[in-house]
Amino acid sequence: MGVRGKRIEDMKSKHIKPPIYYPIFLNIQGKRCVVIGGGNVALRKVRMLLDCGANVTVVSPKPHLGMAKLSEKKAIHLIHRNYKVGDLMDATIAVASTDVREINRTVAHEAKKLGILVNVVDDPRLSSFIPPSFFRRGNLTIAVSSAGTSPALARKIRTNLEKSFGKEYATLLSLISEVRCALKERGCAVDGEAWQEALDLESLIRLMQKGQRKKAKTLLLSKLEAYRGSYKFRRRV
Repeated sequence: MGVRGKRIEDMKSKHIKPPIYYPIFLNIQGKRCVVIGGGNVALRKVRMLLDCGANVTVVSPKPHLGMAKLSEKKAIHLIHRNYKVGDLMDATIAVASTDVREINRTVAHEAKKLGILVNVVDDPRLSSFIPPSFFRRGNLTIAVSSAGTSPALARKIRTNLEKSFGKEYATLLSLISEVRCALKERGCAVDGEAWQEALDLESLIRLMQKGQRKKAKTLLLSKLEAYRGSYKFRRRV
């Protein structure tokens, strides 16, 4: 292959179409998750995993001070050494976050061999999953992903969305959950279409912002009541 041909191939390799990712929310509570690396990025990954209730192990010869503090509190299991094959055994998730590409490659290889989900920081091609940019409002999670093509854009969109979704969405979700439970106790089943039409978000959010939870509940119930007797709002037998 000539120089021109090689350049064309190099350009093609740099513009590989990213995979179409399957969006999923994964329950890792109590699951073993291993982070290889001890820098700032690794620390952020560790905290994110801990927030989700994971059982976190960190392998690093020079861990961040924040990790040392987490270890002192027994929040994580910290192993002071370099990664070696076998460290991922029985893990649900592995995160490779070192400055050494070859180590990250080896971690990814071991994870895939063991059938473990792996994220290699800043290298989607070696990863079997990539975490989105997200924020929470209680049990409401809003996530944005660019399929790894522009994390900066995903963060920018997330930041803009955060301004539109305040803490009132957390309290509204709590109210909806309360109403759903109450309806179930009465033996009533409301389908998704009915809920969609009953959720007058503009009015409900305005009431929540004013702290008028009871009025919001009354409004929501009245909207749902309109479906009583229809196929959308039925009593369980």
